[in-house]
Amino acid sequence: MRWFDERLHHAWLNHGYTQRFEITRVVYQKKTEFQDLIIFDNPAFGRVLALDGIIQTTERDEFAYHEMLAHVPLFAHGNVKTVLIVGGGDGGVLREVLRHDIDKATLVEIDRAVIDICREHMPHLSGGAFEDGRVHVVIADGVAFVAESGDTFDVVIVDSTDPIGSGAALFTAEFYGNCKARLAPGGVLVTQNGVPFFQPDEVVETYRRLAPLFADATFYVTAVPTYIGGLMTLGWATDDASLRTLSEAVIARRVAKAGIETRYYAPPVHLGAFALPPFITALMAGDGHTRPGP
Repeated sequence: MRWFDERLHHAWLNHGYTQRFEITRVVYQKKTEFQDLIIFDNPAFGRVLALDGIIQTTERDEFAYHEMLAHVPLFAHGNVKTVLIVGGGDGGVLREVLRHDIDKATLVEIDRAVIDICREHMPHLSGGAFEDGRVHVVIADGVAFVAESGDTFDVVIVDSTDPIGSGAALFTAEFYGNCKARLAPGGVLVTQNGVPFFQPDEVVETYRRLAPLFADATFYVTAVPTYIGGLMTLGWATDDASLRTLSEAVIARRVAKAGIETRYYAPPVHLGAFALPPFITALMAGDGHTRPGP
């Protein structure tokens, strides 16, 4: 029997914890120009994508992540016409964004191989999104794109890998500042921000970098079984603080008008996702534990 041992939480090995997945079949494996990529089948989670030893998504629970990363900012904004997705080469966030009545979605992915391989071996993730005429794919470094582009967007979604190696550049104050420059007035930036139980530093550092830049900076949460450790935090930043205080009735009307059916996202979930547990707000205040162990 072959197993995939995830490397993300290796610091916890000293405290008696690890996460592993049984591999029933290796579907595809390749070292791309930028990273080690593997797609394999698992009895519990179905088809699984991992990059550089870290699980990225699985066909069993991807909806809990992709729906929340896409629908929360788009329904909160209420009139989104243009969206920028940084990363997200698997196509899951793009799929959900395109369910809205938008004019254009620009996806910037540094590794073309991720798009091509996922389209071939995990096509359910994108669901044909890359064939949609509203999509503009840019194969480039997302850091450079937001720094150099002159375009603006109603929503910017950073669907990044974890802040390890080259991915760390997508968590810097400079990058967030450039993302803000890409936002149209009233725009929203959301980011992948890890599992705070295991990755508390991501909450601490991201909040310190976003708060000086935006009038309203915080996190909202989702629960994705693959991203073990409880709730996952997603960064939220905008200069329009009213977008986070909309009533459930307003969100519900927008969802009903869009006619979008979901498996995780819902109007009450949208509002409740911003109600953060005290251990997360303590991290934002700089008072929480940021290291493994008791």
